[in-house]
Amino acid sequence: MNKKNKGRRLLLAIKRHWRLYVLITPVLVYFAIFHYLPMYGVQIAFKDFIGTRGIWGSPWVGFKHFERFFESYFFWRLLKNTIGISLYELAVGFPVPILLALMINEVRQSSYKRFVQTVTYAPHFLSTVVLVGMLVIFLSPTSGIINKAIEAFGGEPVYFLTEPQWFKSIYVFSGVWQTMGWSSIIYLAALTGIDPHLHEAARVDGATRLQRIWHINLPGIRPTIVILLILNIGSIMGVGFEKIFLMQNSLNMESSDVISTYVYRSGILGAQYSFSAAVGLFNSIVNFILLISVNQIARRLNQASLW
Repeated sequence: MNKKNKGRRLLLAIKRHWRLYVLITPVLVYFAIFHYLPMYGVQIAFKDFIGTRGIWGSPWVGFKHFERFFESYFFWRLLKNTIGISLYELAVGFPVPILLALMINEVRQSSYKRFVQTVTYAPHFLSTVVLVGMLVIFLSPTSGIINKAIEAFGGEPVYFLTEPQWFKSIYVFSGVWQTMGWSSIIYLAALTGIDPHLHEAARVDGATRLQRIWHINLPGIRPTIVILLILNIGSIMGVGFEKIFLMQNSLNMESSDVISTYVYRSGILGAQYSFSAAVGLFNSIVNFILLISVNQIARRLNQASLW
């Protein structure tokens, strides 16, 4: 009877709110077609894929491609670079939008506030190709403005884009410059939900602006911070392909070679489809485990989590 009652209640809810279910249908169809159905092809990671035989006709080889990847010369370099860049980006890029949002929120002059928001949001709309092109121009050892400034102070030109030790910093800080304004929007939205009476009471008690930010604003946006932190850690192995590929060259390969670029070289250029699928699947499984683990830790610590 309980199951029947639950089924009836569900049908009544669908019937009552059918317009909402119609609105969400395109989203469900999109995810089903473009995200879940393609999972059918994941099985080629466990096969020696032969195009003429198709996925079902290709011979099953089990974990052969995974073992090959774990035992390869590039494995530890790829893992170190992928995790290193992601952690560097998380350590630098995650707090900056929070600080920017807190500072913008304290601006009282609306015209200046809109100006700052426009200036910080604008880089988000630059394409990756344009951004990397700007980096090439600004960091050129012969005509770049950065090296011209270094030479003006008596220094020697620095080959930023070819020296491995500079790659991670350039990648991370250029990304922070491009995304910090856009990423701060969600924190600004969370700050608007804080009760202004809390600030009024704090002012009456003699709290300074920094004390109000620390004891009112930060706790008020803490659930948002935790959820975004979980999402960022859950994609820690998913370093973007485009920007790294465009910045990559044979001289900085030691620091720039990550799992996504390796999959491109071995899968697309080398036509090793099964091997590249195995590497990509390994990457996705690690991200999935991290997401589940961090979500559980966050839920136990402060009861703010994705689920």
